[in-house]
Amino acid sequence: MKVSYNWIKQFINVPEALEEHTALLTSLGLEVEGVEKFESVKGGLEGIVVGYVESCEQHTNADKLKVTKVNIGTETVQIVCGAPNVAAGQKVPVATVGTTLYDDKGEAWKIKKGKIRGEESHGMICAEDELGLGSSHAGIMVLDKDLEIGTPLKEVVSIESDHVIEIGLTPNRSDAMSHMGVARDLRAGLAIHADPVEFITPSVSGFHVVNRSSRVDIEVENTDLVPRYCGVTISGISVKESPEWIKNRLKAIGIAPKNNVVDVTNYVMHELGQPLHAFDLKAISGNKIIVKTLPKNTLFTTLDGIEHQLHEDDLMICDTEKPLCIAGVYGGLNSGVTEATTSIFLESAYFNPVSVRKTAKRHNFNTDASFRFERGIDPNITEYALKRAALLIQETGGGDISSDISDLYSQKIEDEQVFLPFAKVNSLIGQEIPKEEIKSILRTLDINVNNVTESGLGLTIPAYRNDVTRPVDVIEEILRVYGYDRIESASKLNATIAKSSKLENNRLQNIVAQQLVGQGFLEMMANSLTSEKNHMITEQISPKNEVRMLNPLSSDLAVMRQSLIYGGLEAIAHNLNRKQENLRLFEFGSSYHQYQERQFTENKHLSIITTGNTSDQTWNSATQPADFFYLKGAVIAVLKRLGIHTVNEQPTKLDFLSEGIALSSGVKIADLGVVKKKVAKSFGVEVTVHFANIYWSEILKIVSKEHAPVKETPKFPEVSRDFALLVDDAISFKQLREIALNSEKKILKSVQLFDVYEGGKLPKGKKSYALNFTLQDTNKTLTDKQIDKTMNKIQQQLENQAGAVLR
Repeated sequence: MKVSYNWIKQFINVPEALEEHTALLTSLGLEVEGVEKFESVKGGLEGIVVGYVESCEQHTNADKLKVTKVNIGTETVQIVCGAPNVAAGQKVPVATVGTTLYDDKGEAWKIKKGKIRGEESHGMICAEDELGLGSSHAGIMVLDKDLEIGTPLKEVVSIESDHVIEIGLTPNRSDAMSHMGVARDLRAGLAIHADPVEFITPSVSGFHVVNRSSRVDIEVENTDLVPRYCGVTISGISVKESPEWIKNRLKAIGIAPKNNVVDVTNYVMHELGQPLHAFDLKAISGNKIIVKTLPKNTLFTTLDGIEHQLHEDDLMICDTEKPLCIAGVYGGLNSGVTEATTSIFLESAYFNPVSVRKTAKRHNFNTDASFRFERGIDPNITEYALKRAALLIQETGGGDISSDISDLYSQKIEDEQVFLPFAKVNSLIGQEIPKEEIKSILRTLDINVNNVTESGLGLTIPAYRNDVTRPVDVIEEILRVYGYDRIESASKLNATIAKSSKLENNRLQNIVAQQLVGQGFLEMMANSLTSEKNHMITEQISPKNEVRMLNPLSSDLAVMRQSLIYGGLEAIAHNLNRKQENLRLFEFGSSYHQYQERQFTENKHLSIITTGNTSDQTWNSATQPADFFYLKGAVIAVLKRLGIHTVNEQPTKLDFLSEGIALSSGVKIADLGVVKKKVAKSFGVEVTVHFANIYWSEILKIVSKEHAPVKETPKFPEVSRDFALLVDDAISFKQLREIALNSEKKILKSVQLFDVYEGGKLPKGKKSYALNFTLQDTNKTLTDKQIDKTMNKIQQQLENQAGAVLR
């Protein structure tokens, strides 16, 4: 948000101290992100002087050019000029050599010595648009004859210099969405360090109803959406260009002036924080304003000429025949103020913030008015702002107030009542602040102290501070004005270290994250909010179980995610579009569900998603795809790192995986497999993607119950033996492994598959598995007799239970 330093000083009369004031604003929570100098005339007319045209002759080689001799005070120079009105004896503005001028787009260009059609030219006689002093280019500016030759033009023309402060306004500080709000905060900060500063607000005492000839009736159909609505008519006005002081204020904060009526509504909005809207009175049929909603798909054309289909919840300002304006958001094409307007209806209202926000997001509007209404404005300045704007319109365009102010305030928004215990202030801040200083700070913030007791303060919070509703909010206000830097830090930090699931969870997450990063994975973090469209991709992730946001930022962020697969696929798509094809990502996050009315669940997950290759191709190694078995290895490694060594496998039941397995250890702890092509394509991903979902909530339960055993490193050697087995196609390695481990539980340590062969040399329906068996006795060295006996036993069980034949 941009604010003018000069404008702020209209509310608080303080000496120039820009750096001090910007630092104070930042400490108060209104972070200053930058400061730019503003000049009403860009460049400040540097290098422009008053010149006297001593002679003016026709250019010998150009019919439309003149060769002039111009006295600029220090010397007389020759200037070639093409203006039709240049003549000897004139006082004119001259841009000397080296002067920088700016075109209508703000681009700079420098005056240089040169030759024009063979004649030397040392400067430029300027028109008003070339200097930024007007829009005319009909000829050069002719100055007052009484001006002294050589006088810098900046001493003749009034130029306003200002500083524009860019403030990073946080969403909770709706009270600071105006120059008055920023000045109010600055006053509070100055008062704590020095003498109290007087706060000056614009006077509206001159508001006077001249006649009641143009009354407009007002009807509000839904007072919940429009707690307050004010309006007044002004007749006999002249719509024209605004005075320079208003234009300079608006241009300083980046608003292009239009006409005096529109400029005044913008001026008051940025001055006081109250959006206003002016309607051409002739466009209001029936002399009646009706605030209501319209049927779904009603067509409405806004000021920008774009036609919109209205939603049935969009609040509209209408007359007896047609809609005129989208309430609090955007005006209509045919009801705005034009040069032909002579009478207006001026609106000032308080609209429901949620209603305005939904409408603005629904139609993709982001106007200065909606920005303020969405966050909640001050309901108590509605009439004051209306009077302020009416007086400024009269000042700039004449006219008479031709009706009483209509003020429909059916649902009064009350100030908040809060009791602030002194003990809570001291305990939360960690330092005792004198009670009188607390009361002084509250007064500078317009928080009224109703009563004082030994235990605390009874307070009335003004309605414009809609973010201050609890004692802790008041303490935050006290602390930001008092100054965080004034809170002393103790030399000793006292803390209670207690075992908690949260601390344990963080520790385990760090362990697993470090392991995955060491394997080449990158950690990602996706938004917990997602589009409701994502909950229609599969049957298991159903819209009926989704957790919806009451006031979503947009349709793409309307629901809480039910799976981490969305963020993973969005990250894959984002990176593939940027030619990053080899991706291995993981994320710790939560899913959110509502299985019964108002019964919400949140489950923690670790997701791992891969696509492409695990490494780039080099001269001595080929690329390795990040396939299912690579993903399974990563998942198993994570489980083993957490002390879960034994898992069972079943086919996965997740319907967004085309094939895969589920791992369990008493309960299901992981699902992994290949993402269905249909699901991947819905996110714009055309490549094969592998995804694993580890149920972190279940992992935490298992890990909390188990203790990692401590084992001595074996002193006796391992023995390795291989079998090449001919088995049926239906037999899996898992079956063979389980048969072997069950047949010898004491010295058989592991069974690994190192080759699979399926070819024409084998009988039909058969395949060959090459298995490696690792044997070890922790108490003695194995003998050949023991080894042979064990292997014979394993071979016999494989033959009996799986029909495996030794090749």
